[in-house]
Amino acid sequence: MSEQETLLRVEHLCQYFKAGSFTTKAVDDVSFEIKKGEVFGLVGESGCGKTTTGRSIIKLYNITSGDVYFKGVRIAAGTQKLREELKAARGDSAKQAEIREKIKAAKNDQKNCDKMYSRKLQEECRAKYEPLIAKASGEERSKLQAEYRDEMRKARNTRLVTQIQMIFQDPIASLDPRMTVREIISEGLIIQGERNKEVIDKKVYEMLELVGLVPEHASRYPHEFSGGQRQRIGVARSIIMNPELIIADEPVSALDVSVQAQVINLLNDLRDRFGLTILFIAHDLSVVKYFSDRIGVMYFGKMVELADSDELFAHPLHPYTRSLLSAIPLPDPIYEKARKRITYNPLAEHDYSVDKPSFREVRPGHFVQCNDAEFERIQAQLAGK
Repeated sequence: MSEQETLLRVEHLCQYFKAGSFTTKAVDDVSFEIKKGEVFGLVGESGCGKTTTGRSIIKLYNITSGDVYFKGVRIAAGTQKLREELKAARGDSAKQAEIREKIKAAKNDQKNCDKMYSRKLQEECRAKYEPLIAKASGEERSKLQAEYRDEMRKARNTRLVTQIQMIFQDPIASLDPRMTVREIISEGLIIQGERNKEVIDKKVYEMLELVGLVPEHASRYPHEFSGGQRQRIGVARSIIMNPELIIADEPVSALDVSVQAQVINLLNDLRDRFGLTILFIAHDLSVVKYFSDRIGVMYFGKMVELADSDELFAHPLHPYTRSLLSAIPLPDPIYEKARKRITYNPLAEHDYSVDKPSFREVRPGHFVQCNDAEFERIQAQLAGK
C-alpha cells in the first residue's frame, strides 16, 4: 500500500459543534491517508464521529481546524487553531503576520480548489503534449493537436470536489420522495451542465442495470422500492458522476443480512470495474474485515488505532479495539458459550494526567493512540511475540 498514490490525506481534522457555551468535539485531531484503489474502513460505536468525519471530508460541514487534501489539492481547511495561535502571539508582530498569511492561504485554497486542480491538470497536459507536437509532423501532428485541445477543454471544465461522492446511511431519507428515480440519478449530470435528454436517459438506464435494477424503474418514486433497492439507487446516483472516491456511510446498516451481502458484493464489483477508492464507514466489524484493506478505529472523536485489516484483527493493541473485537458474534454455539466480552473503561485503562497520548506508529503501518509509558509497554509486548 505504501507504494500506491495517496488519493486523500486528512491532517489533524477537528469538527466541533457549539450550543451556547457548550462545545461538542465530534471529531478531535484525526489524521489518516487513503491510497488510490483501496477500501479504508472506519469503525467505532454509534456517536464516535465516523459519519461526521465523512461529511467533513466531502465539505457538508465547514471544518473547525485541520486540512483535507484530495489528489494533492487542499479542498478543506479549518482556521480556528490558527486564530487561537494568532491571539496567543499578541505582541509578536512578525509571528502574527506569519499566521495571518497561513489563514489567508487556507481560505484561498479552500475557495479556489477547483481552479487550482484545473490549473494542475492543464500544466500536466502541456508537459505531456507540447514536446510530442513539436517533434511530430503532418497528419500525426494534427491528430496530437486535436487530442491536446480535447484534453485541455476537459482540464478547464473539471471540478475536483465532484470526484468525491457519498452514499448515505438512510436509503429513504437521502432520496427526495417527490422526484422520480430518473430525476434523482441524473441530478448531478444536470448540475454539471448536461442538457441532452437522450444522453441523460442512456446514462441513467446504464447505471440502473449496473446496480441490478431495470430501466423501467426510472419512472417510479422512492417509496415504491424496498430498502435494498433504494440503497442501489443511492449507489447509482453516486456512480453516474464517475467519482474517484466514494464515502459509503454505513450503506448496509439498515438492511437485512441477505440484502447486505448483495450491496457489499455490488460495491466490490463496482470497485473492480471502475477502480474506485472507498471510505467505508460501519460498525459491523465482520463486514468491515471482509470488505476493507485497512481499518481505522474511532472512539469519542479520536482515532485510537489504524492498521491493515488482517493485522488489526490478529494483533489488536488498543484496549478499545480489543473490546470491539470481543463483541463479534460467531455462528458457533461452543465458542459463543465460552466467549468473554472485554469491557473498555478509559479511566481505568489509561493515566493521561501527566503523560499525554499521541497517535504513534508502533510497527510499520500500525498506529496506536498511546503515551510514552504505553508505547514502551506495546513495544515490549510486540518484541515478546
